[in-house]
Amino acid sequence: MNDRFKIDLSERFQNLPHAPIVEAVIDVRARAEGAWVEQGVRRHFEQILSGYAYLDSQQTFQGEFEIKAGQPPRQSVRELGLKGVRFRSTDERHIAQFNRDGFVFSRLQPYESWEQLSREATRLWQFYAELARPTEIQRVGVRYINRIQLPQRELQFEDYIEPAPQPPRGLALPFGGFMHQDTLGVPGYSYAINVIRTVQIPPNLESEGIALVLDIDVFTLQAFNLGKDAIEQRLQEMRWLKNKVFFGSITKKALERFQ
Repeated sequence: MNDRFKIDLSERFQNLPHAPIVEAVIDVRARAEGAWVEQGVRRHFEQILSGYAYLDSQQTFQGEFEIKAGQPPRQSVRELGLKGVRFRSTDERHIAQFNRDGFVFSRLQPYESWEQLSREATRLWQFYAELARPTEIQRVGVRYINRIQLPQRELQFEDYIEPAPQPPRGLALPFGGFMHQDTLGVPGYSYAINVIRTVQIPPNLESEGIALVLDIDVFTLQAFNLGKDAIEQRLQEMRWLKNKVFFGSITKKALERFQ
């Protein structure tokens, strides 16, 4: 472990016009302190969200299971109220979730840039904070899901991703699938990183190739007070960590495909 690990925000990363990002997510967990009822919440966001349309509402339920001697088991479901509302941009590339316990912003394909993602997420977060009035942020996460489509009939994973899966020594058998997950700590910082490498196998291998999935989730480990630049600084640092994981996980051959 390197105790002198340093996040260097001055480092620049290669721009990839055809990056394999299928979804980018910024997730802020912060409990709403203000009133949270469906009619008021939905109306609030409908009035201020230009370029977005209401998608749906989500309710919270609690299941209870009771067992008494000599009686059949009883099961009941109790509604706990509104969890949140979702809005989708008119171009169908953004989804914003405004929940009782936080805010989630997703950018779907085609991905544009980090500047566009973080700017829009920060703008919508301010709308959420005005209504929810949270006093503390429990967690912030930055997650990027990358999907690398392999040419048909090609199974040379090591040509695209590092470290590539390997069969046991002395048993050179082809992979029918794999999933590898790592959780990394960040010395000197209150962050952790989940990295998942797996494959998506299509129903018909005769017509489609296998896809490699690189799922990178960077998140905070400690709650912090809400301040003007509290989220922005952490987002920049988590983006740097995400980039280090991504560029350290793909090969030169893969990079050439994303140019």
